[in-house]
Amino acid sequence: MKGRVLVLDDEKNMVLVISAMLERAGFEVMAFQEPRAALEVIESEELDAVITDLYMPGVGGMEVLTHAKRFQPQVPVVMITAFGTVESAVNALKNGAFDFITKPFDQAELLGVIEKACLTSRERQKEPGPSPAQPAASPSLSDLFSFTGKSPRVTELRRVIEKVAPSDSTILILGESGTGKELVAQEIHNRSPRADRALIKVNCAVIPAPLIESELFGYERGAFTGAVSSKPGRFELAHEGTLFLDEVGEMPLEMQAKLLRAIQEQEFERVGGLSTIRVNVRLVAATNRNLATEIRAGRFREDLYYRLNVVPIELPALRERREDIAPLIAQFTERFNEKFGKSIRRTSPEALSVLEQYRWPGNIRQLENAMERMILMSEGEVLTVRDLPDEISEEVYAATGGQPPVEAGTAPGFKEIVRRQTQTTERTLIEKALEESDGNVTRTAEKLGLSRKGLQLKIKELGIRRVIE
Repeated sequence: MKGRVLVLDDEKNMVLVISAMLERAGFEVMAFQEPRAALEVIESEELDAVITDLYMPGVGGMEVLTHAKRFQPQVPVVMITAFGTVESAVNALKNGAFDFITKPFDQAELLGVIEKACLTSRERQKEPGPSPAQPAASPSLSDLFSFTGKSPRVTELRRVIEKVAPSDSTILILGESGTGKELVAQEIHNRSPRADRALIKVNCAVIPAPLIESELFGYERGAFTGAVSSKPGRFELAHEGTLFLDEVGEMPLEMQAKLLRAIQEQEFERVGGLSTIRVNVRLVAATNRNLATEIRAGRFREDLYYRLNVVPIELPALRERREDIAPLIAQFTERFNEKFGKSIRRTSPEALSVLEQYRWPGNIRQLENAMERMILMSEGEVLTVRDLPDEISEEVYAATGGQPPVEAGTAPGFKEIVRRQTQTTERTLIEKALEESDGNVTRTAEKLGLSRKGLQLKIKELGIRRVIE
């Protein structure tokens, strides 16, 4: 099954057509003509996507969107309307709709949108988000976890955001995955004179290369097979607002010249269109790639880089602001206590020491996930080293060459002592064999009498480094 989709439209034939199309494509469909019944299902059933008509008597599509955002905020909502105006599309997207389709629609287009929506839903489910029945609040600068702490890097980040947000200058946000680039873009928009207009977000990494031009600039009816109606692109929807191009380093090279022209001239043509459309858009872009390296490799245009890099904002990795880990933990503890009905009072000094030593390759997002898991599984009022995820405590233990700290009154039991001693022995044997094999995994596996896959799993489990695949 590709995904579970709720379909809502007051027209019976439309419900039947969409349902049959989705079921043939491998989706499980829950179909409704009555909005109230659909709202009850949104409250009680797990879904991967919602398709709703925008204009219905009584409860309209915007009310369905609001309801879905409250009870299942991770579920994308796709709007369908016969009134495909830019204004209605902007309003729906600004309020959190995933995408919109105009009637009459092409089946391939609708299927593509729903497949993308279900994929997005599964990705969102891997990350913590607002709990059901808890509406997601718009964060303010003081509330954003990315800005929590008093380290020099975070203090400077706050200062820069406050300074550049009121301008119309193009911003390039640089940083590793999980450092909060999208939150920074949102905060820049919220503090700008354009805050009452739309912030349109485009993730360049998830749009197939053949579709990115029509996604950005829109298309006219008949521009290609399946274009049965005209549709505005993201530039057009962001008129007088802000356009956020996330992962801009993933954009295909052939599209970069067209993007450069749209940014410089603030004008473009829809795919298949002849008339030039002028817009007033403030651009914010973000990437986790080193664009200078991409330029040297011929994968990114130098002129586009200079056009984007008007005001660069570099977000620090969490390992570069370790003094902020403790206040971040305190905020996450408060959040997940409320979410799970827990009463965790604090994190023990020993556990906090391990968390502060860990390298956090996934940055704040990884810390958030770890805290959610720890608080959900904890049975006491204090988080201790026993509550730490194994991959964290074992890596710190391996890096320091010692055992995770033993806290007063929490001495490990017999099984834990045996486990740790076994890991110590395994680590010693594997590291010695790797050294004798010059770090080659295949030769090491043969020496130890293990399969290559089995050895790789052990190396990962024990946090052993400096190997040659």
